[in-house]
Amino acid sequence: MFPFKTSLFLDRSCAQPLYVQLSNQIIQLIKDQKLPSKTKLPGTRALSEDLGVHRKTVVACYEELLLQGWVESIPKKGTFVNSNLPDFVPLDFVKEDRSFKNERGFSFYSNEFLNRKIIEQNENVMYVNDGISDTRLTPVNEIARTYRRIANRASIFQHLSYGSTFGNEKLREVLAEYLNTTRGLHITKENVLITRGSQNGIYLSSQLLLKKGDVIVVGKTNYISADLTFLHANAVIERVAVDECGLVMEELERLCKKKSIKAVYVTSHHHHPSTVTMSAERRIHLLNLAKKYGFAILEDDYDYDFNYNHAPILPLASHDTNGNVVYIGSVCKTVAPVFRVGYLIANPEFINEAANLRRIVDRQGDALLELTFADFIQSGELDSHIRKVIKVYKARRDLFCELLSNELSNFFEFEIPKGGMAVWLHLKEPYQWKAVAKTGRKHKLEIGDYERYDSANTNHNCIRVGFASFNEIEIKEFIVRLKLTMRNLEKDV
Repeated sequence: MFPFKTSLFLDRSCAQPLYVQLSNQIIQLIKDQKLPSKTKLPGTRALSEDLGVHRKTVVACYEELLLQGWVESIPKKGTFVNSNLPDFVPLDFVKEDRSFKNERGFSFYSNEFLNRKIIEQNENVMYVNDGISDTRLTPVNEIARTYRRIANRASIFQHLSYGSTFGNEKLREVLAEYLNTTRGLHITKENVLITRGSQNGIYLSSQLLLKKGDVIVVGKTNYISADLTFLHANAVIERVAVDECGLVMEELERLCKKKSIKAVYVTSHHHHPSTVTMSAERRIHLLNLAKKYGFAILEDDYDYDFNYNHAPILPLASHDTNGNVVYIGSVCKTVAPVFRVGYLIANPEFINEAANLRRIVDRQGDALLELTFADFIQSGELDSHIRKVIKVYKARRDLFCELLSNELSNFFEFEIPKGGMAVWLHLKEPYQWKAVAKTGRKHKLEIGDYERYDSANTNHNCIRVGFASFNEIEIKEFIVRLKLTMRNLEKDV
Protein backbone atom coordinates (compact mmCIF):
# COMPACT_ATOMS: atom_id res chain seq x y z
CA MET A 1 0.00 0.00 0.00
CA PHE A 2 1.45 3.34 -1.04
CA PRO A 3 2.20 5.67 1.95
CA PHE A 4 -0.07 8.56 0.93
CA LYS A 5 -0.06 10.05 4.42
CA THR A 6 3.70 10.62 4.48
CA SER A 7 4.09 11.37 0.76
CA LEU A 8 1.66 14.27 0.50
CA PHE A 9 2.24 17.66 2.09
CA LEU A 10 -0.18 20.58 2.15
CA ASP A 11 1.05 24.13 2.77
CA ARG A 12 -1.80 26.08 4.38
CA SER A 13 0.16 29.32 4.17
CA CYS A 14 0.31 29.05 0.38
CA ALA A 15 -2.15 31.04 -1.75
CA GLN A 16 -2.76 27.99 -3.92
CA PRO A 17 -5.96 26.10 -2.93
CA LEU A 18 -5.37 22.90 -0.98
CA TYR A 19 -7.17 20.72 -3.53
CA VAL A 20 -4.91 22.06 -6.30
CA GLN A 21 -1.80 21.41 -4.19
CA LEU A 22 -3.02 17.89 -3.56
CA SER A 23 -3.91 17.15 -7.20
CA ASN A 24 -0.55 18.50 -8.44
CA GLN A 25 1.34 16.27 -6.00
CA ILE A 26 -0.61 13.19 -7.04
CA ILE A 27 0.08 14.04 -10.70
CA GLN A 28 3.79 14.23 -9.89
CA LEU A 29 3.64 10.83 -8.17
CA ILE A 30 2.00 9.39 -11.30
CA LYS A 31 4.65 10.97 -13.53
CA ASP A 32 7.41 9.58 -11.31
CA GLN A 33 5.74 6.17 -11.69
CA LYS A 34 5.39 5.89 -7.93
CA LEU A 35 1.68 5.51 -8.63
CA PRO A 36 1.59 3.18 -11.64
CA SER A 37 -1.33 2.80 -14.01
CA LYS A 38 -4.40 1.13 -12.39
CA THR A 39 -3.23 2.00 -8.83
CA LYS A 40 -6.24 2.45 -6.55
CA LEU A 41 -6.37 5.74 -4.66
CA PRO A 42 -7.63 5.88 -1.07
CA GLY A 43 -11.27 6.69 -0.43
CA THR A 44 -12.00 10.39 0.04
CA ARG A 45 -12.94 9.95 3.68
CA ALA A 46 -9.82 7.92 4.51
CA LEU A 47 -7.44 10.33 2.76
CA SER A 48 -9.07 13.40 4.33
CA GLU A 49 -8.55 11.86 7.78
CA ASP A 50 -4.92 10.99 6.99
CA LEU A 51 -4.15 14.54 5.79
CA GLY A 52 -6.28 16.38 8.32
CA VAL A 53 -8.38 18.20 5.72
CA HIS A 54 -12.09 18.43 4.98
CA ARG A 55 -13.43 15.59 2.85
CA LYS A 56 -14.65 18.13 0.28
CA THR A 57 -11.00 19.06 -0.38
CA VAL A 58 -10.19 15.49 -1.38
CA VAL A 59 -13.40 15.22 -3.41
CA ALA A 60 -12.44 18.40 -5.30
CA CYS A 61 -8.94 17.00 -5.86
CA TYR A 62 -10.28 13.74 -7.31
CA GLU A 63 -12.72 15.64 -9.51
CA GLU A 64 -9.84 17.76 -10.80
CA LEU A 65 -7.73 14.67 -11.55
CA LEU A 66 -10.72 13.11 -13.30
CA LEU A 67 -11.30 16.22 -15.43
CA GLN A 68 -7.64 16.31 -16.43
CA GLY A 69 -7.64 12.61 -17.31
CA TRP A 70 -5.10 11.40 -14.75
CA VAL A 71 -7.54 9.09 -12.95
CA GLU A 72 -10.70 7.17 -13.72
CA SER A 73 -13.64 6.42 -11.47
CA ILE A 74 -15.06 2.91 -11.53
CA PRO A 75 -18.53 2.63 -9.94
CA LYS A 76 -18.62 0.60 -6.72
CA LYS A 77 -14.85 0.03 -6.91
CA GLY A 78 -13.22 3.40 -6.42
CA THR A 79 -10.83 5.83 -8.07
CA PHE A 80 -7.83 4.49 -9.98
CA VAL A 81 -4.86 5.92 -11.86
CA ASN A 82 -5.91 6.02 -15.52
CA SER A 83 -5.17 2.67 -17.11
CA ASN A 84 -4.52 4.28 -20.51
CA LEU A 85 -1.68 6.54 -19.42
CA PRO A 86 1.60 5.60 -21.14
CA ASP A 87 4.73 5.44 -19.02
CA PHE A 88 7.06 8.43 -19.07
CA VAL A 89 10.28 7.81 -20.94
CA PRO A 90 13.22 7.72 -18.47
CA LEU A 91 14.45 11.30 -18.09
CA ASP A 92 17.85 12.72 -18.96
CA PHE A 93 19.09 15.50 -16.67
CA VAL A 94 20.58 18.39 -18.20
CA LYS A 95 19.53 26.30 -25.92
CA GLU A 96 13.30 67.77 -59.98
CA ASP A 97 10.12 66.72 -57.76
CA ARG A 98 11.26 66.40 -54.18
CA SER A 99 8.07 64.75 -52.93
CA PHE A 100 8.27 61.13 -51.89
CA LYS A 101 7.66 58.86 -54.84
CA ASN A 102 4.77 56.38 -54.73
CA GLU A 103 6.39 54.40 -57.54
CA ARG A 104 9.14 52.03 -56.47
CA GLY A 105 12.56 52.40 -58.02
CA PHE A 106 13.93 49.11 -56.71
CA SER A 107 12.92 45.49 -56.35
CA PHE A 108 12.03 43.75 -53.13
CA TYR A 109 10.70 40.39 -52.02
CA SER A 110 7.04 40.03 -51.17
CA ASN A 111 5.15 37.25 -49.44
CA GLU A 112 1.73 36.77 -50.95
CA PHE A 113 0.66 34.43 -48.16
CA LEU A 114 1.07 37.25 -45.63
CA ASN A 115 -1.65 39.33 -47.27
CA ARG A 116 -4.59 39.35 -44.88
CA LYS A 117 -7.95 41.00 -45.25
CA ILE A 118 -8.10 44.15 -43.11
CA ILE A 119 -11.64 45.23 -42.30
CA GLU A 120 -12.16 48.87 -41.46
CA GLN A 121 -14.20 49.39 -38.31
CA ASN A 122 -17.49 51.26 -38.71
CA GLU A 123 -19.94 52.50 -36.12
CA ASN A 124 -23.03 50.43 -35.38
CA VAL A 125 -21.46 47.34 -36.97
CA MET A 126 -20.84 44.30 -34.77
CA TYR A 127 -17.66 42.41 -35.61
CA VAL A 128 -16.97 38.74 -34.97
CA ASN A 129 -13.60 38.31 -33.26
CA ASP A 130 -11.86 35.07 -32.41
CA GLY A 131 -11.63 35.68 -28.67
CA ILE A 132 -10.25 38.91 -27.26
CA SER A 133 -10.55 40.48 -23.83
CA ASP A 134 -12.93 43.33 -23.08
CA THR A 135 -10.66 46.37 -22.91
CA ARG A 136 -13.32 48.16 -20.85
CA LEU A 137 -12.36 45.87 -17.97
CA THR A 138 -8.68 46.81 -18.15
CA PRO A 139 -7.38 48.04 -14.75
CA VAL A 140 -6.16 51.27 -16.34
CA ASN A 141 -6.06 53.27 -13.10
CA GLU A 142 -4.02 50.66 -11.24
CA ILE A 143 -1.55 50.29 -14.11
CA ALA A 144 -1.27 54.06 -14.56
CA ARG A 145 -0.71 54.56 -10.84
CA THR A 146 2.08 51.97 -10.86
CA TYR A 147 3.62 53.50 -13.98
CA ARG A 148 3.65 57.00 -12.41
CA ARG A 149 5.20 55.71 -9.22
CA ILE A 150 8.00 54.02 -11.17
CA ALA A 151 8.52 57.03 -13.43
CA ASN A 152 8.94 59.31 -10.38
CA ARG A 153 11.78 57.28 -8.89
CA ALA A 154 15.10 59.10 -8.68
CA SER A 155 16.84 56.14 -10.29
CA ILE A 156 14.50 55.91 -13.27
CA PHE A 157 16.98 57.51 -15.68
CA GLN A 158 19.15 54.40 -15.75
CA HIS A 159 16.23 52.61 -17.45
CA LEU A 160 15.76 55.18 -20.21
CA SER A 161 18.76 54.19 -22.30
CA TYR A 162 19.59 50.96 -24.11
CA GLY A 163 18.98 47.94 -21.94
CA SER A 164 19.26 44.19 -22.05
CA THR A 165 18.03 42.32 -25.10
CA PHE A 166 16.72 39.74 -22.63
CA GLY A 167 14.25 42.26 -21.22
CA ASN A 168 14.08 44.02 -17.87
CA GLU A 169 15.88 41.96 -15.24
CA LYS A 170 13.32 42.57 -12.49
CA LEU A 171 10.44 41.44 -14.69
CA ARG A 172 12.38 38.32 -15.66
CA GLU A 173 12.88 37.49 -11.98
CA VAL A 174 9.26 38.23 -11.08
CA LEU A 175 7.92 36.22 -14.02
CA ALA A 176 10.12 33.24 -13.17
CA GLU A 177 8.76 33.20 -9.61
CA TYR A 178 5.18 33.80 -10.78
CA LEU A 179 5.24 31.05 -13.40
CA ASN A 180 6.87 28.64 -10.97
CA THR A 181 4.03 29.26 -8.51
CA THR A 182 1.08 29.35 -10.90
CA ARG A 183 2.13 26.95 -13.65
CA GLY A 184 4.40 24.43 -12.00
CA LEU A 185 7.53 25.50 -13.84
CA HIS A 186 11.02 25.15 -12.39
CA ILE A 187 12.87 28.08 -13.92
CA THR A 188 15.10 31.03 -13.09
CA LYS A 189 15.47 34.34 -14.90
CA GLU A 190 18.07 32.67 -17.15
CA ASN A 191 15.18 30.73 -18.73
CA VAL A 192 13.18 33.90 -19.48
CA LEU A 193 13.24 36.27 -22.44
CA ILE A 194 10.76 39.15 -22.36
CA THR A 195 9.00 39.58 -25.72
CA ARG A 196 6.51 41.97 -27.27
CA GLY A 197 3.63 39.53 -26.95
CA SER A 198 3.37 35.85 -27.80
CA GLN A 199 3.56 36.41 -31.57
CA ASN A 200 7.03 37.90 -31.09
CA GLY A 201 8.00 34.73 -29.22
CA ILE A 202 6.64 32.50 -32.00
CA TYR A 203 8.59 34.46 -34.60
CA LEU A 204 11.90 34.37 -32.71
CA SER A 205 11.50 30.64 -32.05
CA SER A 206 10.68 29.85 -35.67
CA GLN A 207 13.75 31.74 -36.88
CA LEU A 208 15.99 29.70 -34.59
CA LEU A 209 14.38 26.33 -35.22
CA LEU A 210 13.44 26.36 -38.88
CA LYS A 211 15.31 26.70 -42.15
CA LYS A 212 14.14 26.06 -45.69
CA GLY A 213 12.67 22.58 -45.99
CA ASP A 214 12.53 21.85 -42.24
CA VAL A 215 9.31 20.14 -41.15
CA ILE A 216 7.06 21.54 -38.45
CA VAL A 217 3.86 19.75 -37.44
CA VAL A 218 0.65 21.58 -36.57
CA GLY A 219 -3.02 20.66 -36.31
CA LYS A 220 -5.27 20.46 -39.33
CA THR A 221 -6.97 23.37 -37.68
CA ASN A 222 -4.39 25.79 -36.35
CA TYR A 223 -3.67 29.39 -35.36
CA ILE A 224 -3.30 31.15 -38.71
CA SER A 225 -0.60 33.59 -37.54
CA ALA A 226 1.57 30.66 -36.46
CA ASP A 227 1.09 29.02 -39.87
CA LEU A 228 2.14 32.21 -41.63
CA THR A 229 5.17 32.58 -39.37
CA PHE A 230 6.37 29.07 -40.23
CA LEU A 231 5.77 29.61 -43.93
CA HIS A 232 7.79 32.81 -43.71
CA ALA A 233 10.67 30.72 -42.33
CA ASN A 234 10.36 28.57 -45.50
CA ALA A 235 9.43 25.56 -43.41
CA VAL A 236 7.29 22.65 -44.59
CA ILE A 237 4.05 22.42 -42.62
CA GLU A 238 2.71 18.92 -41.97
CA ARG A 239 -0.73 18.63 -40.43
CA VAL A 240 -2.27 16.03 -38.11
CA ALA A 241 -5.86 15.67 -37.04
CA VAL A 242 -7.33 17.35 -33.96
CA ASP A 243 -10.20 15.75 -32.06
CA GLU A 244 -11.87 16.37 -28.71
CA CYS A 245 -8.62 15.43 -26.91
CA GLY A 246 -6.27 17.58 -28.97
CA LEU A 247 -3.64 16.58 -31.53
CA VAL A 248 -3.95 12.92 -32.53
CA MET A 249 -0.70 11.37 -31.37
CA GLU A 250 -0.98 8.23 -33.47
CA GLU A 251 -0.86 10.35 -36.63
CA LEU A 252 2.09 12.32 -35.27
CA GLU A 253 3.97 9.14 -34.38
CA ARG A 254 3.47 7.70 -37.87
CA LEU A 255 4.76 10.97 -39.30
CA CYS A 256 7.83 10.85 -37.05
CA LYS A 257 8.70 7.42 -38.46
CA LYS A 258 8.53 8.71 -42.03
CA LYS A 259 10.09 12.17 -41.79
CA SER A 260 12.57 14.15 -39.76
CA ILE A 261 10.45 16.46 -37.61
CA LYS A 262 12.07 19.66 -36.39
CA ALA A 263 9.24 20.99 -34.23
CA VAL A 264 5.60 20.55 -33.22
CA TYR A 265 3.45 23.61 -32.51
CA VAL A 266 0.63 23.20 -29.98
CA THR A 267 -1.90 25.30 -28.15
CA SER A 268 -2.40 22.53 -25.62
CA HIS A 269 -4.55 24.32 -23.05
CA HIS A 270 -7.23 25.58 -25.42
CA HIS A 271 -6.48 24.50 -28.97
CA HIS A 272 -6.68 27.39 -31.37
CA PRO A 273 -9.17 27.57 -32.97
CA SER A 274 -11.34 24.68 -31.72
CA THR A 275 -10.84 25.38 -27.93
CA VAL A 276 -10.36 21.68 -27.00
CA THR A 277 -7.88 20.76 -24.25
CA MET A 278 -5.13 18.21 -24.88
CA SER A 279 -5.66 15.19 -22.64
CA ALA A 280 -3.14 14.08 -20.03
CA GLU A 281 -2.49 10.88 -21.98
CA ARG A 282 -1.60 12.80 -25.13
CA ARG A 283 0.54 15.30 -23.24
CA ILE A 284 2.72 12.48 -21.95
CA HIS A 285 2.75 10.82 -25.38
CA LEU A 286 3.87 14.08 -27.02
CA LEU A 287 6.69 14.60 -24.50
CA ASN A 288 7.83 11.03 -25.03
CA LEU A 289 7.84 11.46 -28.81
CA ALA A 290 9.81 14.71 -28.49
CA LYS A 291 12.38 12.90 -26.37
CA LYS A 292 12.59 9.91 -28.71
CA TYR A 293 12.77 11.86 -31.99
CA GLY A 294 14.54 14.97 -30.74
CA PHE A 295 12.09 17.63 -31.90
CA ALA A 296 11.11 20.87 -30.17
CA ILE A 297 7.62 21.49 -28.83
CA LEU A 298 6.46 25.08 -29.29
CA GLU A 299 3.78 25.45 -26.63
CA ASP A 300 1.73 28.61 -27.15
CA ASP A 301 -0.24 29.10 -23.92
CA TYR A 302 -2.13 32.16 -25.07
CA ASP A 303 -5.03 32.18 -22.57
CA TYR A 304 -3.91 30.04 -19.64
CA ASP A 305 -5.76 32.11 -17.05
CA PHE A 306 -9.30 31.73 -18.37
CA ASN A 307 -10.87 28.51 -17.13
CA TYR A 308 -14.45 28.07 -16.00
CA ASN A 309 -15.01 24.37 -15.26
CA HIS A 310 -11.78 23.52 -13.40
CA ALA A 311 -8.44 24.91 -12.32
CA PRO A 312 -5.96 25.70 -15.12
CA ILE A 313 -4.19 22.58 -16.38
CA LEU A 314 -0.45 22.74 -15.94
CA PRO A 315 1.34 23.29 -19.26
CA LEU A 316 3.54 20.76 -21.02
CA ALA A 317 6.49 22.88 -19.93
CA SER A 318 5.81 21.96 -16.30
CA HIS A 319 6.28 18.25 -17.13
CA ASP A 320 9.33 18.70 -19.37
CA THR A 321 12.64 17.67 -17.84
CA ASN A 322 14.43 16.88 -21.09
CA GLY A 323 14.54 20.41 -22.48
CA ASN A 324 12.19 19.83 -25.42
CA VAL A 325 9.57 22.50 -24.69
CA VAL A 326 9.73 26.15 -25.68
CA TYR A 327 6.97 27.84 -23.70
CA ILE A 328 5.36 31.03 -25.00
CA GLY A 329 2.83 33.31 -23.31
CA SER A 330 1.85 36.90 -22.66
CA VAL A 331 -0.18 39.27 -20.53
CA CYS A 332 -1.79 40.79 -23.65
CA LYS A 333 -4.81 38.49 -23.60
CA THR A 334 -5.15 38.71 -19.83
CA VAL A 335 -5.00 42.49 -19.43
CA ALA A 336 -5.31 44.21 -22.83
CA PRO A 337 -3.73 43.69 -26.26
CA VAL A 338 -2.12 47.14 -26.17
CA PHE A 339 0.33 46.04 -23.45
CA ARG A 340 2.89 44.18 -25.56
CA VAL A 341 4.51 42.19 -22.79
CA GLY A 342 5.09 38.50 -23.29
CA TYR A 343 7.67 35.84 -22.50
CA LEU A 344 9.65 33.04 -24.07
CA ILE A 345 10.70 30.23 -21.71
CA ALA A 346 13.33 27.68 -22.68
CA ASN A 347 16.77 26.34 -21.80
CA PRO A 348 19.38 29.11 -21.30
CA GLU A 349 21.27 28.27 -24.49
CA PHE A 350 18.13 28.79 -26.59
CA ILE A 351 17.23 31.95 -24.66
CA ASN A 352 20.70 33.40 -25.24
CA GLU A 353 20.42 32.79 -28.97
CA ALA A 354 16.93 34.29 -29.05
CA ALA A 355 18.26 37.39 -27.28
CA ASN A 356 21.02 37.65 -29.88
CA LEU A 357 18.44 37.48 -32.67
CA ARG A 358 16.20 39.98 -30.95
CA ARG A 359 19.08 42.46 -31.08
CA ILE A 360 18.55 42.81 -34.84
CA VAL A 361 14.74 42.61 -34.75
CA ASP A 362 13.63 45.30 -32.28
CA ARG A 363 16.62 45.49 -29.88
CA GLN A 364 14.64 45.67 -26.63
CA GLY A 365 11.25 46.27 -25.11
CA ASP A 366 9.74 49.15 -23.15
CA ALA A 367 11.69 49.11 -19.88
CA LEU A 368 9.21 51.34 -18.01
CA LEU A 369 6.26 49.20 -19.08
CA GLU A 370 8.15 46.06 -18.12
CA LEU A 371 8.98 47.51 -14.68
CA THR A 372 5.31 48.47 -14.32
CA PHE A 373 4.18 44.92 -14.97
CA ALA A 374 6.83 43.53 -12.65
CA ASP A 375 5.25 45.56 -9.83
CA PHE A 376 1.72 44.84 -11.08
CA ILE A 377 2.37 41.10 -10.87
CA GLN A 378 4.35 41.20 -7.63
CA SER A 379 1.68 43.25 -5.82
CA GLY A 380 -1.00 40.66 -6.58
CA GLU A 381 -3.01 43.08 -8.73
CA LEU A 382 -2.70 40.85 -11.80
CA ASP A 383 -4.21 37.91 -9.90
CA SER A 384 -6.93 40.19 -8.57
CA HIS A 385 -7.76 41.29 -12.11
CA ILE A 386 -7.82 37.69 -13.33
CA ARG A 387 -10.26 36.65 -10.58
CA LYS A 388 -12.54 39.55 -11.51
CA VAL A 389 -12.66 38.97 -15.25
CA ILE A 390 -13.03 35.19 -14.96
CA LYS A 391 -16.40 35.73 -13.24
CA VAL A 392 -17.44 38.22 -15.91
CA TYR A 393 -16.33 36.06 -18.84
CA LYS A 394 -17.93 32.93 -17.41
CA ALA A 395 -21.27 34.73 -17.13
CA ARG A 396 -20.88 35.97 -20.71
CA ARG A 397 -19.99 32.49 -21.95
CA ASP A 398 -23.04 31.02 -20.27
CA LEU A 399 -25.38 33.67 -21.69
CA PHE A 400 -23.86 33.47 -25.17
CA CYS A 401 -24.11 29.68 -25.31
CA GLU A 402 -27.63 29.68 -23.86
CA LEU A 403 -28.88 32.11 -26.50
CA LEU A 404 -27.09 30.27 -29.29
CA SER A 405 -28.72 27.04 -28.18
CA ASN A 406 -32.20 28.49 -27.65
CA GLU A 407 -32.36 30.80 -30.66
CA LEU A 408 -30.13 29.28 -33.33
CA SER A 409 -29.90 25.53 -32.79
CA ASN A 410 -31.44 24.92 -36.23
CA PHE A 411 -28.40 26.50 -37.83
CA PHE A 412 -25.41 25.86 -35.54
CA GLU A 413 -23.76 23.18 -33.44
CA PHE A 414 -21.15 23.78 -30.75
CA GLU A 415 -19.65 22.50 -27.53
CA ILE A 416 -19.64 24.83 -24.53
CA PRO A 417 -15.94 25.72 -24.08
CA LYS A 418 -14.37 24.88 -20.72
CA GLY A 419 -12.22 27.97 -20.92
CA GLY A 420 -10.91 30.70 -23.17
CA MET A 421 -12.86 33.52 -24.74
CA ALA A 422 -14.44 31.98 -27.84
CA VAL A 423 -16.81 29.29 -29.11
CA TRP A 424 -15.98 26.96 -32.01
CA LEU A 425 -19.17 27.31 -34.04
CA HIS A 426 -20.15 24.71 -36.65
CA LEU A 427 -22.54 25.89 -39.36
CA LYS A 428 -24.96 23.16 -40.38
CA GLU A 429 -25.58 22.15 -43.97
CA PRO A 430 -26.66 23.43 -46.42
CA TYR A 431 -25.45 26.83 -45.18
CA GLN A 432 -22.00 28.26 -45.90
CA TRP A 433 -20.08 31.04 -44.15
CA LYS A 434 -19.61 32.91 -47.42
CA ALA A 435 -23.36 33.43 -47.65
CA VAL A 436 -23.62 34.21 -43.94
CA ALA A 437 -20.92 36.87 -44.27
CA LYS A 438 -22.63 38.48 -47.26
CA THR A 439 -26.09 38.51 -45.72
CA GLY A 440 -24.80 39.54 -42.29
CA ARG A 441 -23.58 42.85 -43.66
CA LYS A 442 -27.19 43.79 -44.41
CA HIS A 443 -27.81 43.54 -40.67
CA LYS A 444 -24.57 45.31 -39.71
CA LEU A 445 -22.91 42.07 -38.70
CA GLU A 446 -19.36 41.52 -39.99
CA ILE A 447 -18.18 37.89 -39.95
CA GLY A 448 -14.66 38.73 -41.11
CA ASP A 449 -12.06 36.44 -42.65
CA TYR A 450 -13.79 33.10 -42.04
CA GLU A 451 -11.46 31.28 -44.46
CA ARG A 452 -8.49 31.60 -42.11
CA TYR A 453 -9.89 28.82 -39.92
CA ASP A 454 -9.49 26.21 -42.66
CA SER A 455 -5.95 26.51 -44.00
CA ALA A 456 -5.92 22.76 -44.64
CA ASN A 457 -9.09 22.98 -46.80
CA THR A 458 -10.94 20.30 -44.84
CA ASN A 459 -14.31 22.07 -45.32
CA HIS A 460 -15.20 21.69 -41.65
CA ASN A 461 -17.52 24.74 -41.96
CA CYS A 462 -16.58 26.12 -38.52
CA ILE A 463 -15.37 29.48 -37.30
CA ARG A 464 -14.25 30.81 -33.95
CA VAL A 465 -16.61 33.36 -32.36
CA GLY A 466 -15.47 35.39 -29.38
CA PHE A 467 -17.86 36.26 -26.56
CA ALA A 468 -15.65 37.88 -23.91
CA SER A 469 -15.46 41.34 -25.47
CA PHE A 470 -19.28 41.73 -25.55
CA ASN A 471 -21.33 42.72 -22.49
CA GLU A 472 -24.78 41.25 -21.81
CA ILE A 473 -26.64 43.82 -23.92
CA GLU A 474 -24.19 43.40 -26.80
CA ILE A 475 -24.43 39.61 -26.68
CA LYS A 476 -28.20 39.80 -27.00
CA GLU A 477 -27.91 42.24 -29.90
CA PHE A 478 -25.32 40.01 -31.57
CA ILE A 479 -27.69 37.04 -31.38
CA VAL A 480 -30.55 39.15 -32.78
CA ARG A 481 -28.47 40.16 -35.80
CA LEU A 482 -27.19 36.65 -36.37
CA LYS A 483 -30.73 35.29 -36.14
CA LEU A 484 -32.00 37.83 -38.68
CA THR A 485 -29.13 36.83 -40.97
CA MET A 486 -29.94 33.15 -40.74
CA ARG A 487 -33.68 33.69 -41.19
CA ASN A 488 -32.95 35.55 -44.40
CA LEU A 489 -30.76 32.69 -45.61
CA GLU A 490 -33.38 30.13 -44.62
CA LYS A 491 -35.81 31.64 -47.12
CA ASP A 492 -33.35 30.98 -49.95
CA VAL A 493 -32.76 27.32 -49.09
